[in-house]
Amino acid sequence: MNQEVIRRHYLDAMGITAWASRYQLPNALPTEACEWEEAKPASVPPRERLQALLDDAPAPRRASSEARKPGAQKPDTAVASPSAVRALLAKETHSSDKRGSEKPGLEKHGQADQANTQPEVTPAVETVPAKPLKFALSCLCVDSRWLVMQAGDMSVLEQRLLANLLHAAGIYQGALPEVTRFTWPPMVNAFAVEDPLDEAREGLAAFIAGQASRQDWKLERLLWWGGLEVEPDTHSGAEQATLGRVLDVTQAHSQTLSLPVWQGPALASLLEGASNKRDLWPALQALGQQWAAGLTDDR
Repeated sequence: MNQEVIRRHYLDAMGITAWASRYQLPNALPTEACEWEEAKPASVPPRERLQALLDDAPAPRRASSEARKPGAQKPDTAVASPSAVRALLAKETHSSDKRGSEKPGLEKHGQADQANTQPEVTPAVETVPAKPLKFALSCLCVDSRWLVMQAGDMSVLEQRLLANLLHAAGIYQGALPEVTRFTWPPMVNAFAVEDPLDEAREGLAAFIAGQASRQDWKLERLLWWGGLEVEPDTHSGAEQATLGRVLDVTQAHSQTLSLPVWQGPALASLLEGASNKRDLWPALQALGQQWAAGLTDDR
């Protein structure tokens, strides 16, 4: 016998409930295979158990001669024979079937009864369980104030370009903090969900709130790189579109994170030529002024 089965037998004998994992966590070893016990047979319904007892019961004893004498008092409790109980059960089943098959008639001003039409029963449609949304993002926080976010991974060249853009706009002069990657769903074999979009929004909000609590962030704004141009035919475009739905940006404000949003082009597109950087420069200058105004308000 497998050691796991023996262990479960001991736990059951001691009254300890054994628990088994339902999902495989990331980087976790697979569950060891063992010979599980077969499921117990289903219990017999009460009506069938009663019928079996009646079939095995002996015939009732006849009443004594004293009880048959005229004037003798009848006992308070009556003894029912198995045949009588069986007949009662059969009668009850027959009457219930008869009541179910009867159809009530319709009467109106003494006219003849009209047959009821049975309502049309529509077959139940099998609902397919929804699958969770799948997306990944990279984020970092500048000076514990402004949250920088991009769909997918942020390469080393993109991180260097981001640092140069923020430095040129006068937003941040130091080295950027380490980039944190977030993937949804967090489990390898994720279970079915009721509302994939709402659960993805709650998961992202919980992740950002946890990062802010651990690292003492005071978030004021979200810089979302890649929210302007979306190409759904590509993998990066699909990730940007999914992230846009999760962020739920309305009138330059993320409803999911409760932060004002500044949207810029994807960092990868700015690496392709100098014209894209020149087009972005006026927006970066305005962003630098907002950064300086925030520093003045803090003072």
